[in-house]
Amino acid sequence: MRLSRLIGTASAALALYASTAFAYPGPGHVTGDVVVHDPTMIRTSTGYVLYSTHGYLEARTSADRVAFSRAGSAFRTPPSWWRTYSSGNDPWAPDISQHGGRYLLYYAVSGFGSNHSAIGLATSTTGQPGSWTDQGIIYATTTSSDHNAIDPNLLVDSSGRWWLSFGSHWTGIRMIRLDPSTGKRLPGDGTLHHLATRPDAPRAVEAPHIVRHGGHYYLFASYDQCCAGTSSTYKIKVGRSSSPTGPYVDRSGRSMLNGGGTTVLETHGRIVGPGGQSVMRDVDGDLLVYHYYDGADNGTPKLGINLLGWDADGWPYVY
Repeated sequence: MRLSRLIGTASAALALYASTAFAYPGPGHVTGDVVVHDPTMIRTSTGYVLYSTHGYLEARTSADRVAFSRAGSAFRTPPSWWRTYSSGNDPWAPDISQHGGRYLLYYAVSGFGSNHSAIGLATSTTGQPGSWTDQGIIYATTTSSDHNAIDPNLLVDSSGRWWLSFGSHWTGIRMIRLDPSTGKRLPGDGTLHHLATRPDAPRAVEAPHIVRHGGHYYLFASYDQCCAGTSSTYKIKVGRSSSPTGPYVDRSGRSMLNGGGTTVLETHGRIVGPGGQSVMRDVDGDLLVYHYYDGADNGTPKLGINLLGWDADGWPYVY
């Protein structure tokens, strides 16, 4: 494995971080087919598999986390229900994980700028492209909803409870509880938790990813404007809580329900609008996997991978 090629030694990176606390690192070195949007990645027994938005959930594989090759898509044919939410059968923002010997892939189907949206679930025994069986809709929103069902992320908490966070360009991040036996919404629990929003229009907070580290849960989210090439203003912020359902606060103590969020990564140099992030634990540490728009390549969306460190106060940073 050439994992050390991603960024260099941890000690050198920590020294750099200490001396340039407000300087963001470039993405780690990746090659091959790396034009992606909203990436999620997992390590299997045969190497890395990465899924992303579009193309029935585009798939890429890598043996070393450096060189990536296209490998078809998660689905060979689109489930019939997709057409209700997307005329182009265009799924978004997958989230892959493995639990109890099976792989789970949550994803969204929606039109851009619409809250007529749905989150689906697919399962697989291998996690490989073309192996997924769709399990249908997990959660949906309508044009009368004040949020939309996009950008799902599964969290299994320290007590073994399953949660799905998701959303939402308009009024921020929501969460529901799931049944671990099915991966679908827990029967009898209709609570819709509100984790993050902001007071300023259009209140754009989306793409949640929650991880547990130490005694806290950390909510990573994408703020501001996505999907506009070099005009994108996406950035990644984080808050933390002692409970998976919140309240989440940033480093200064400001609630993420009132616009709080400590910036983890934002535009720097040719790296424009990083976001659509996921967090993956690998053999060499935690990874931040995201897309950005390449200012040196006409704003083409590309794959970013950085190692994710944790400072003495328990707050994450990229290196």
